[in-house]
Amino acid sequence: MVTVENHIGKISVSEGYLIQLVRHTVTGCFGVADVCSVNTFQSTISALTFGKAFRQRRGVAIRADKEGGLIIDLHIKVSYGTNITAAVNSIVHKVSFTVEEASGIEVHKVNVFIDDMNT
Repeated sequence: MVTVENHIGKISVSEGYLIQLVRHTVTGCFGVADVCSVNTFQSTISALTFGKAFRQRRGVAIRADKEGGLIIDLHIKVSYGTNITAAVNSIVHKVSFTVEEASGIEVHKVNVFIDDMNT
């Protein structure tokens, strides 16, 4: 559960909902082949241990900061030949807009890590 307090009051949104929303938004962006895990060994162990719940959140981490906004970390795989700067700028804008519109919680930062390239 992600809980943020602002001038309206206390807002609580399920972390699973936000992760699914971000994953769906990112995979719909131009040049993104997939959302990928950070570490293959760690993801294998976690998938065996936690099952379906882990597979839904792989590659996306969401946390609240001290000012009441969200920080989102994304690990993605891009398609070969993609203009990475343009793709990252598009992802940051689209994810911020979608999460703010759907949840009413301000997104302060979106970190995009490109871990792999689809050739």
